[in-house]
Amino acid sequence: MTDKKDLPGLVHLSHPAGVAPSSGYTHVVTGPGRVAAIAGQMPFDADGELVGAGDPAAQARQVFANMERCLAAAGATFDDVIKLTYFVTDIAFVPQILAARDEFIDTERPPASTVVQIVALYRPDLLLEVDALALLPVE
Repeated sequence: MTDKKDLPGLVHLSHPAGVAPSSGYTHVVTGPGRVAAIAGQMPFDADGELVGAGDPAAQARQVFANMERCLAAAGATFDDVIKLTYFVTDIAFVPQILAARDEFIDTERPPASTVVQIVALYRPDLLLEVDALALLPVE
């Protein structure tokens, strides 16, 4: 079964034929436009101070707030995000991270996603980093 969910210019294929259904992400997102690559965002405030020491939910909210600002600088919103990649130091944090993500995305049309557990980030107090690809309309 192919489940198409359209946004302006984007097509979300949640369940491509022959691929097991997903929960909380879309298998394929495609559409015309130009790509904006958003570097891995970490839980630092505008002054470079860590937000949410030891708290994956607070860190995730800061990460997504930072990503929202980066998307805006590219002329995009979370509606334009086609792919998120999560790097987490403990896979047990994923439910809290996704709950924070859901405050920012349209959960009916989630982006394609990959979650990777890693040994560490560049500082031991960082619990996650998330990067994104967005597809913006051609100008």
